[in-house]
Amino acid sequence: MTKQRCGWCTEDPLYIAYHDHEWGQPVHDEQHLFEMLCLEGQQAGLSWITVLKKRESYRQHFFQHPIQQIAELSDADLEAKLQDAGLIRHIGKLQAIRENARAWQSLKQQENVVDWLWSFVSHKPILNAVPNYKTAPAQTDISQQMSKALKKKGFKFVGPTTCYAFMQAVGMVDDHEDHCPAKNTTK
Repeated sequence: MTKQRCGWCTEDPLYIAYHDHEWGQPVHDEQHLFEMLCLEGQQAGLSWITVLKKRESYRQHFFQHPIQQIAELSDADLEAKLQDAGLIRHIGKLQAIRENARAWQSLKQQENVVDWLWSFVSHKPILNAVPNYKTAPAQTDISQQMSKALKKKGFKFVGPTTCYAFMQAVGMVDDHEDHCPAKNTTK
């Protein structure tokens, strides 16, 4: 018998693994939070599966490296990365990863970035009732607040919809459908 996953999860093995083992699971690892914030920004205008299929290339180019090293990339480094079809070849999106690394480093000098991000949900995942994924919001008051705060700190490609998708991805919000076995009812 097949698992009855959230309706957005296709039969693609990459999507199934992401849904079953990652999406909605609370993340407190700094590097992983940075990666997910940037990847959600890369999705703008595209489907999430497109980003997932390119994730390993993004890791090789960016996220397997310290955030400080990403912040130091030159314009020439980013132009060279545009040649790799494994990435979304949009210079503004690649520049956003570097700018987000710089903003992250700057924010880190003021406070613990992980705690700061989790403070938007009072350091506890929000468990939403979601009878059907189509009824889940695209953004909320909290994601709007996060977006404004991130933009004020210099982050790019962090609109309220991107922030809400980030919050879902890193488990700040659990929007698994109510029937889904991945829904954590103990949070």
